[in-house]
Amino acid sequence: MKVGTDGVLLGAWAKVPSFESGTGDTERKVDVLDVGTGTGVVALMMAQRYPNASIMAIDIDEGAVQQAEENVAASPFFNQVTVRRERVQDHDSCYDVIVCNPPFFIDSLAAPDKQRNMARHADTLTYAELMEAAWRLLRDDGELSIVVPFDYRQRMEDEATFRGFFPSRVCAVRTVAGRPARRYLLAFRKHPCERPFETMTIGDDNYKQLTKDFYL
Repeated sequence: MKVGTDGVLLGAWAKVPSFESGTGDTERKVDVLDVGTGTGVVALMMAQRYPNASIMAIDIDEGAVQQAEENVAASPFFNQVTVRRERVQDHDSCYDVIVCNPPFFIDSLAAPDKQRNMARHADTLTYAELMEAAWRLLRDDGELSIVVPFDYRQRMEDEATFRGFFPSRVCAVRTVAGRPARRYLLAFRKHPCERPFETMTIGDDNYKQLTKDFYL
């Protein structure tokens, strides 16, 4: 599996709400769940950003889990990240942050490659199932962060609202300046909150500032 722009964006954009607001104890342990970890890049980025974080990275694909385990073992953050083959629907712990680069294709033709199909199609994790699991696993003051293609934003937000979540942050990401956004970064919390909206273009100053700590 390849490291994609979506994962890099999500790993750099997701936040621990209390840390960012300045209201929390930055020395305390933080629990993070990475759903559908793939290569493990998002989990590793969260470990790099939050040295006191303990990250659980789960995936249902055996090959992805093996690859993520290898990447974690070869990183400086091996003591922060645990990789496990497990469905989020069956997971049972509590987290301050949940991040997910979810399967997104719905009602579309499956790819011939089984692993690619599993990673890209929502048959194995529907948006409703994701939101139900996130609500169950997220602490009361936590935040769920997701990246989706532009044409799936409304479906994801609808499922989040139906489950009881409130949108807390939105970032529209354009591939080319002046063009419509091609993907959205979405964050949700369990209580009403402000909903800042931001935009960025791949390669612009905002993008470079967000991702500068993760590129050589």
